[in-house]
Amino acid sequence: MQTLDIISVNLWQILISLANLAILFVIVKKFLFKPVKRMIEQRQKEIDDQYASAAEAEKQAIDSREEWENKLSTANAEADAILQEATDNAKNRGDKIVAEAKERADSIVRTAQSEAELERRKATDGIKREIVEVSGALTEKMLEREINTEDHRKLIDSFIEKIGDGND
Repeated sequence: MQTLDIISVNLWQILISLANLAILFVIVKKFLFKPVKRMIEQRQKEIDDQYASAAEAEKQAIDSREEWENKLSTANAEADAILQEATDNAKNRGDKIVAEAKERADSIVRTAQSEAELERRKATDGIKREIVEVSGALTEKMLEREINTEDHRKLIDSFIEKIGDGND
């Protein structure tokens, strides 16, 4: 029966072991579990704060991106409007310059035509004066002497030469 003594249950030893376990549990809970739990809660709070700030930063980034996209589209529309206005102004200016140039050219042509007409009239008047002078000279010569056929031809030839010299 010796084997039974080894397997026997000692109630006082179990109670002391349970008391030691309870005391150890209280000590661990008081000195180790609460600080560790506090540290875990603090770290969880920091992580939650970081997630919240990251979500806020992402929201601000999305809002900023949308705002810049709107500004960019507005700027593109304004640039197109400015470009169209500049193109229209340049076309209007070009049309105005062409119209002024055409008006000046027409004025120059009219002036040249008027001057040519005036020169033609002057030349016609000059020819008429020369014819009158030549006729007067011819009449004067005819009255001074009697003309025979040969003198008459010479007189007409000299008259024609004078007319020809006056036109050059």
